[in-house]
Amino acid sequence: MVTECNECYKGEMSIRNAQREAVIEKLAEHMLEHGLAATSLRQLADAAGVSDRMLLYYFADKAEVLSVTLTRIAEMMADALVEALPEGESFSPADLLQRAAALTTQDEMRRFMRFWVEVVAAAARGEPAFAGIAAQIMQGWQTWVESRLILPPDTDRRAVALAIIATIDGLALIDICAGGPAATQARTALPILST
Repeated sequence: MVTECNECYKGEMSIRNAQREAVIEKLAEHMLEHGLAATSLRQLADAAGVSDRMLLYYFADKAEVLSVTLTRIAEMMADALVEALPEGESFSPADLLQRAAALTTQDEMRRFMRFWVEVVAAAARGEPAFAGIAAQIMQGWQTWVESRLILPPDTDRRAVALAIIATIDGLALIDICAGGPAATQARTALPILST
């Protein structure tokens, strides 16, 4: 009898986990499309196709909803980056910068970059749900860039990675403030800076 109850509980938990995963996917797409402005509990529940109460069945509170969803978006972005620049490939700093810049100004990545800028702005305002996740995403970016760099042994890998990230983030800001053509124009001028 106890074994049967344990099996029922495991089955219920696996169904709940699958449903929770589906909700997270819907929330990630919603946030990528609408940004952080549409993150009231009601808006998130509507986007997930569940009631407010059901959303809180899957998550402890709104902070967990945001944290889990932001983590999923970061994973989606990392997957897109790995697909474009697979594991095991290494590049000079200039080449990696060019490849990453070209990638981040493409339409598919543009939505991630715009969202990333929103997360950074929320973290800068001191909004608790965003400070930790922004630091986590930045660490992921840094690790990703460092793992793909070909550098002389005495070079500060972290510094080079952060400089590349700063340039990519700058392109995202240009894209948001001046438009895609300006970001593309800035990207095409990057080789001049490395001469």
